[in-house]
Amino acid sequence: MTFSLGPRATSSGYRLAAFDTIGSTNTEALTRARAGETGPIWLVTKAQTAGRGRRQRAWLAPPGNLAASILEVIDVSPGAAATLSFAAGLALEAALQKVSLEARIRFPGSDNVTFQLKWPNDVLAGGRKLAGILLEAETVTHGRLAVVVGIGVNVAAAPDGMPNPAVSLRDLGIDISAEDVFHALSDAWVEFRGVWDEGRGFRSLRRLWLDRAAGIGQTVSVQSGASTISGRFDTLDDDGCLIVATSDGRRVAVSAGDVYFGAAASIGAT
Repeated sequence: MTFSLGPRATSSGYRLAAFDTIGSTNTEALTRARAGETGPIWLVTKAQTAGRGRRQRAWLAPPGNLAASILEVIDVSPGAAATLSFAAGLALEAALQKVSLEARIRFPGSDNVTFQLKWPNDVLAGGRKLAGILLEAETVTHGRLAVVVGIGVNVAAAPDGMPNPAVSLRDLGIDISAEDVFHALSDAWVEFRGVWDEGRGFRSLRRLWLDRAAGIGQTVSVQSGASTISGRFDTLDDDGCLIVATSDGRRVAVSAGDVYFGAAASIGAT
């Protein structure tokens, strides 16, 4: 199979650059933006050798998994651009729901899988990490912002030895390809990118995201640098920060960090 855009993405003017293998689709997207590419363009591969996640952590993408980045050069502030990651999470969750349903139709008797969004940028299946999102942005010509949203999905295999348990679609009994996931993702992106609307639609995205969120109301520990905030996951604020209700009655807004829920929260806080 080859990668292809969905019909909605094609009619909306998106383009596609597919690679047999590449170091990092995000790096390639930023390189192109510096050279004058304005997008919207997807860069996609089934084998990524130098991918990275948040805080420059390695993102392993063995052959058969999906690594995709969408590049758009737009006139928004960095703060507004950061909320685009929530649109990405919703698009990815919708795409995964679509392809898993199609897989169950093809293979009756396979399990129904529920996907959840974990703040700030993961998709979980059965509490295990299935996918991650990395948003990067930098100013280019005429003060515009090149925004790259990288999406990695464990389609064929999940890495071992991760801080949090990981899982692949194959582990879940969902027998589909990276090309299937991307085709659905490219169309879902158009929908939720439209809701986002240069940040003006974030409040609508926030409500949709919270409906699919993992850990609402649960004990949570958020590690950010040398500090740890513990309490209960209350909600998201209008900027996309996680709101932690602490035992002393405070409501603390957290803009970035590693999140641990339930029993893992006490482990993560040590």
